[in-house]
Amino acid sequence: MRLLKLVPDNTNIKFLRWRLPFYVISCLLIAASWALVLTKGLNYGVDFAGGQEITGTFTEETEAPVGELRETLSTLGLGEPVIQRFGEANQVSIRVRLPESAEGDAAAANRIADEIITAVTAEHEDFRVDSNDTVSGKVSSEFRATALEALIFAMLAIAAYIWIRFEWQFGVGALFALFHDVSLTLGMFALFQLEFSLQIIAAILAIIGYSLNDTIVVYDRIRENLKKYRKMELPELLDLSVNETLARTVMTSLTLLVALLPLLLFGPASLFGLTAAITLGIFVGTYSSVYMAAPILVWLGVTSNSFVPEETVAERQDKKARGEI
Repeated sequence: MRLLKLVPDNTNIKFLRWRLPFYVISCLLIAASWALVLTKGLNYGVDFAGGQEITGTFTEETEAPVGELRETLSTLGLGEPVIQRFGEANQVSIRVRLPESAEGDAAAANRIADEIITAVTAEHEDFRVDSNDTVSGKVSSEFRATALEALIFAMLAIAAYIWIRFEWQFGVGALFALFHDVSLTLGMFALFQLEFSLQIIAAILAIIGYSLNDTIVVYDRIRENLKKYRKMELPELLDLSVNETLARTVMTSLTLLVALLPLLLFGPASLFGLTAAITLGIFVGTYSSVYMAAPILVWLGVTSNSFVPEETVAERQDKKARGEI
């Protein structure tokens, strides 16, 4: 019985033929993503924006009445509440922004929480409060700064590792690929105004890890082939390396998608942003390993001698003594 092969052994796709147009498209997408982030902004969750979050369960109902809750709470004058199913179908998360007068005032925040709980229980006596959390604006700004630092340090540490493991050109290529992946993910959240919370930071770090893993596999094969095919043109060698790792890349991506797509389509709303970010990250991470990390090596001057150790004076004299040169 023959095994199923998603990528035939003799696959020879000329990826590098279209490297310039794909690079232009990618740069435009990066610019558009940051333009969206700077103009529309990110829809920060309570973790990053500050506010009051109440989670609860409707013990006698099979589904949380989200529509009714939105109508009930809109009359309290607390702005537009964010109400989503959280966990099970009868569980709900209610988030509201705190007014400036309540910023840093625990008593005022508690009063607002009591107003929300009273309004909900007046209409639904079976409502049980599971948690009641307040995030101040100062704490949320610290969360944002810490999250940004985590992303930047993670990317710089990864670039430094690849620089040491390979050559500096590979570190630059990996860093640019990661910047591409993170930028497009942020652009998606700015475009669709999906809630941006600490969960999404975890998703972006997962994307960085996946993209890095795929990039290192490709880079390792490039390094092996640079030593093996000394006279091969670099674009041809890069195509060969990408094609040799293509079966592994396709299988890894499809395996992850098989697990993620059902969660994306049928999973709880509380996990939608996390799942959407990782799903997008699989596509852009795979794409960047092929069309960002590999082609940039051509422009950064990688040659067939990049991984050949320089000959010392003693070795050269030894060859002369043996008559080899």
